[in-house]
Amino acid sequence: MGEVMLFLTAGNGPVECRIALAALIEILSREAMTRGCSFEETRGGQPDAFGPKSAVVALSGEKAEEMAEAYCGTVRFVFKSPVRKGHQRQNWFVGVRRLEPCADAAVVPTIEHKDLRFETLRAGGPGGQHQNTTDSAVRATHVPSGITVVCREERSQHRNNATAIRRLQSILELIAADHEEQEKAALFVASKQLERGNAVKTFRL
Repeated sequence: MGEVMLFLTAGNGPVECRIALAALIEILSREAMTRGCSFEETRGGQPDAFGPKSAVVALSGEKAEEMAEAYCGTVRFVFKSPVRKGHQRQNWFVGVRRLEPCADAAVVPTIEHKDLRFETLRAGGPGGQHQNTTDSAVRATHVPSGITVVCREERSQHRNNATAIRRLQSILELIAADHEEQEKAALFVASKQLERGNAVKTFRL
């Protein structure tokens, strides 16, 4: 059962784009449940009361690839601004792209165990009769960066720990790659540009 990680960004858009991004996270969460996929999110980008500027979503399951492909690109939201009454603009955009591991090993940071904090959680989510009912789900925090991920896909706490470390490593790789190549989209930093045309999906709130 493969895992797909998606980067969601509001770009340099106004606060309404962060509202749209938060809505997209909820939409993805609900769709993952209907498709029988596990869903985990990590929010970043200096979130405020209206939501984060960016987030990472991890999908696992037989339908994860299909679901990810359907959302990669620009997602358009149509709604009246709840924070600027009378504002004419009603179209707001969120960018979605797949996260790939950093290819340059020279810039990849090594996660040291002393920098990790693990917490045990009760597993939940889709899974039917095979759903984990023990306290094997884990929340892992990379203390220096403050990045936190939750892993509950495996029925073994040891395997969930390993998955959490791999997921944190992937996120840190992307951050390191952005430091090396500023033209690449940064993780937890608003993307410089977001294509407005050719939306792959449109939602009306």
